[in-house]
Amino acid sequence: MKNGKLNWNVLKDIIDSNKSVSRDDVRIRSNIGEDCSVVNFGDYECVLSTDPITGAEKSGGSLAVHINCNDIASCGVEPVGILVTILVPEFSKLEDINQIMREISTEAKKLNIEILGGHTEVTSAVNKTIISCTVIGKGKKGEAISTLGSQEEDDIIVTKNLCLEGTYILVNDYLEKVKKFLSKEEITEAKNYISYISVLKEGVIGGKFGVNSMHDITEGGVLGALWEISKGNNLGFKVYKEKMPISQVTKKVCSHFDVDPLRFISSGSMLITTKNGDELIKLLNKEGIKATKIGKIIKEQKGILINNNKEELVSPPQRDELYVFIDKLSN
Repeated sequence: MKNGKLNWNVLKDIIDSNKSVSRDDVRIRSNIGEDCSVVNFGDYECVLSTDPITGAEKSGGSLAVHINCNDIASCGVEPVGILVTILVPEFSKLEDINQIMREISTEAKKLNIEILGGHTEVTSAVNKTIISCTVIGKGKKGEAISTLGSQEEDDIIVTKNLCLEGTYILVNDYLEKVKKFLSKEEITEAKNYISYISVLKEGVIGGKFGVNSMHDITEGGVLGALWEISKGNNLGFKVYKEKMPISQVTKKVCSHFDVDPLRFISSGSMLITTKNGDELIKLLNKEGIKATKIGKIIKEQKGILINNNKEELVSPPQRDELYVFIDKLSN
């Protein structure tokens, strides 16, 4: 098999074929495209999510904290703590582990979350560092929002610019290559994208606003996230390519490396569906968060991308463009 997240159809078959028991105290449970599980504890609910960092060579500790806390944010609640597992290859140095933990500690302090524990191991089972985290959030009973709660005719909104994480990884990990076509100012801008990776603020705002669904845009990019958020609820979507918020630096990076920005890992952008899109955009803008309406949730169970006034059918998400790019370099 090739590197990257399993494609949508394969993953759905595996999940559907391997169901566990269904407990009454689990309100939102495991499902393809669902960011978190939510467990009822009386007056409060525990919100849980887990994700690894595998595609980034640098700043993995920082990214690990944010991509996991972003999943909690997609439920509209705040994270409380994080559990960290670090697996490093035998040729690693102790300073490598210290650097990862410094990054995790720094970002955890920024988000006011506690490092609850974890596991650290040197092992021949990996040839590069793997950082896997589980984040725990807390909310009042019935407060957490399901990723799969979208409704027909919902406005579709994305926050900030797409591809922040993907652009940051390519510029940070392949600096010598990007120096050939990006200016110093553009490289600095791309490296600063890591400062915008968190979607915690917009997640909490969306939760209080009462949106129907939210989804952190990660592997598979905005089209992958749209597929998951709509198909999981037996609906579809219609979005417009020209409305997609993509920075000029990202456009240059994607063009040079032949990367499709709409299928490029995009932590830092929250996908939101709501009946009151314009009102939510005003609220987000007031809080200093850029937000863009890119389309609608539709009844027809298909994904439609409008490109130059022509309809294109969107296929199920495959491997993220980041891994396609990495494969090209190794061949």
